[in-house]
Order: sequence, then structure tokens, then C-alpha cells
Amino acid sequence: MDIVEDIKRTFKEGSVLTRLIYINLGVFLLVKIIGVFFYLAGQAFFMDEWLSLPSNFYELRLKPWTPLTYMFLHTGFMHLLFNILGLYWFGKLFLYHFEGSKLLSVYLLGGIAGAVLYIISYNVFPIFASINGLLLGASASVFAILVATAFYEPDRQIVLPFIGSFPLKYLAAFYVVLSIIGISTSNPGGNIAHLGGAAWGWFYIYQLRRGKDLGAGLVKFIDKIAESLKTKSNLTVSHKQAPRDDYEYNRQKKVQQDDLNKILDKIAKSGYDSLSKKEKELLFKQGKK
Repeated sequence: MDIVEDIKRTFKEGSVLTRLIYINLGVFLLVKIIGVFFYLAGQAFFMDEWLSLPSNFYELRLKPWTPLTYMFLHTGFMHLLFNILGLYWFGKLFLYHFEGSKLLSVYLLGGIAGAVLYIISYNVFPIFASINGLLLGASASVFAILVATAFYEPDRQIVLPFIGSFPLKYLAAFYVVLSIIGISTSNPGGNIAHLGGAAWGWFYIYQLRRGKDLGAGLVKFIDKIAESLKTKSNLTVSHKQAPRDDYEYNRQKKVQQDDLNKILDKIAKSGYDSLSKKEKELLFKQGKK
């Protein structure tokens, strides 16, 4: 289908911001569609709980993936809409100054900071002693991006309908104060997570100005995983598909040559020992031809 191909193309060619928005939308739709099948089968649906972040340490030990998955999960459309809009607006402002890799690290680590403050708060403050809470949504990550941008360029003018123009720092301060006040309302966990994300956004820029990119290690780790998956995919295509005609033969030869060029570039940059086992095998086979 053209729609599916368009989505694949825009996800592949789009910015980090585009991909983050797509992932949030995709998770929302996937969870909702699976929920429909459970509903029709008359079965209870626990996927939301399986992906949400629990406040209880025992449950967290059983679901160690949730500090990451919760920041992509939304159960209500309006919840998703507001977070996606915030991510888009503030993400665009962030990308005026920084590359996409920094946006990704602030999103992920801001979400994790929100998760940490949420869990600590629910296990320290007496008011939460009898509550087993669940946290979900991208808002802590969005707060991290907003505060990071506002701290980096506090006097940037933004315009809101019916309000007019004012510095970005006032908008960030307004949302932070609103979250502090909101702790005593019906969503204390979400507001606490907002503050954790905001604190990370501020701390990230503070350290970045001192020459320390606290998200660089995470980005390198993600890049290595992506490179490994891409290399594995390319090697599989090169060796497992037999050519059907001259066109297919020439296409496979080009893929093999591209793989070989990448390996040679990697050797030039990092040395032979940096190659993976499959890369060494491919280099050996090409050398025998």
C-alpha cells in the first residue's frame, strides 16, 4: 500500500523528532488495536499495565523494561495529542540549536529522570504509602526538552494566540510551577515525573555548557545497536538470496561492494580488530574472489 510505503519512507528519512512522534503514535495504535481483539474475545487486557511504570519496587523488579516503555505509552487520545504537540513544538525549538542525537538523549534520559523521581517519591513520602501507582506518557520527556531549550535560550520570543509574544523562559517556568501545584491534585505521579524531566533538561544544558555531553554515551550505544542490525540485515541479503536474472545479479554485486566499502572505511578509522565476526568473514570471502 502507498500509505504504508510513505510511512516507512518518512520514518527512515525523517529527523529524530519525526521518528519519536511516529513511535509514540505507533505504540498508541498498536496497543489500541490489540485491545480490540482482547475485547472481542471477552478477555482481560493487561498490556497497559505491562508497559506502564509501577511505583512499587517489587513490581518494578518484575518489569524492568518499564522505565523506558512508559514514556511511549498513552491510553487516551487527548493525552497523546497534547504530548505529541508539545514534543513537536519544543522539539523544533531544540533542533534550532542542537542535532537530533542530543534531542534523542534528552528525550530518553529526561523520561528516565522523571521515572526515578516518581519511584523515589512514591516510596519516601507517607502520603503515597498505601498507593500502588502506574506512570505512563511522554510528558516527562517533553518537559526535559522544553526546559533544556528554555535554559539554553531563555529570551527566545514565542507567540501564543490571544496572549502575544513573551520569552520562552516564562513558559517553561509556568509549566514547572503548574506541575508543582499539581502534585496535590488527582495526578501527583505525573506532575512529579514532569519535575524530574525538567530537572534533567536543566542539568543537561548546564553540563553541556561546561563541555560535558551527558547523553553522548547513550547515543553511541544506540548507534552501535542500529549499525549491528543494519550490517546483519545487509549480510543476510547478500549471501542468502540467489540471483534470478542479470538485473538481480548486478544488484547483489552492488550491495556486496557497498558492504565491502563500509568495512574498509571501518578498518581505516578503527583498525581491523574493530570488525565484527561477520564483517571479517565477508572480507575474507571477498579477498578470495
